[in-house]
Amino acid sequence: MGNPRVVLARRTLGSLRSEKTIVLALVIQLFIAGFSSFLVVGLVSLYDPGTTNGDALTVSVGVTGNASSDVAATIADDDSRSVVPYPSQAAASAAFQRGDVQALVHATRQPGGRILAAATAPEGSFRTTLVVTELKGALSTLERERRADLDHRLERTPVDLPPDERSNPYFSFTYTVLLPLLAFLPAFISGSVMADSMAEELERDTLSLLRVAPLSLPEIVDGKAIALVGLAPAQVALWLLLLWLNGTHIANPLALLALVAGVAAVLVATGAALALRVGARREAQLLYSFVALAVFGVASLLPQSPQNLIARLAVDSPTTLTWGLLGVALTVAAASYTGLRWLAGGAET
Repeated sequence: MGNPRVVLARRTLGSLRSEKTIVLALVIQLFIAGFSSFLVVGLVSLYDPGTTNGDALTVSVGVTGNASSDVAATIADDDSRSVVPYPSQAAASAAFQRGDVQALVHATRQPGGRILAAATAPEGSFRTTLVVTELKGALSTLERERRADLDHRLERTPVDLPPDERSNPYFSFTYTVLLPLLAFLPAFISGSVMADSMAEELERDTLSLLRVAPLSLPEIVDGKAIALVGLAPAQVALWLLLLWLNGTHIANPLALLALVAGVAAVLVATGAALALRVGARREAQLLYSFVALAVFGVASLLPQSPQNLIARLAVDSPTTLTWGLLGVALTVAAASYTGLRWLAGGAET
């Protein structure tokens, strides 16, 4: 007969197959990681439609007003936008209602050379997001141009404007949204399963049966934790492999897995401690959810949030602070699990 802790770990993993919610969550994560390249294109096009090229998405803008020539030149500077001048606002509004143009801009020149622009976009739809994105880009460019044209009137030199740089939206979405989601969700699920499993054992009074094995309460915690803490980095390793097969380069994979294991250990220890204290599944799950969200909320206030740590490690741009915070996370994980075993030992006596 093998080590009782390992036997209990296998039993815990085997029981996950009957948890339909957990299995569904794993399947969803598998789908996201396996088809990440398609999902990234679709999701990025939803929140930044301007990244999608094509004649079908060209935005036609009706322009009116005594400053329409200045605005029209800026709007037409991008191939994704076209300009249709109108002699009056009434004519432009009629064309907008007929669907001849997707947006309106009425530009009037103010005293002192300033230009006041009022934009009109269609009501809520996918095209609305595209139109608003394009108009925002055009008007921001116009603002920069007007600032440059009028800067000779300034008596003092203001703070320089930040450089007009756009990062690759696919790159940003993959490393700041998709990868942290795939990395931390398994850790969150492991803690939830730990809270549920320990509370269920207490509710059904099956811990006494496990102790007959013989296993002490700290050893029972060890067996369950071996399975659930180890499951999170194992899942993330598979997700990283699938992302790599989809063409997403991931640097420092071992450091990423260490961070995930540390976060999973903290959450598993939290879930088990709450279950030992509360003893009821529903209350333990509710408290765990609140505590886990609070932990991530507090961690987001750090100089480098957990999401930022994942992104920096994945793109191979870690700083000394990044490695220091990784060490802190692993130290907190060790302290959390040590505290859990102490709590389990006290609950047994």
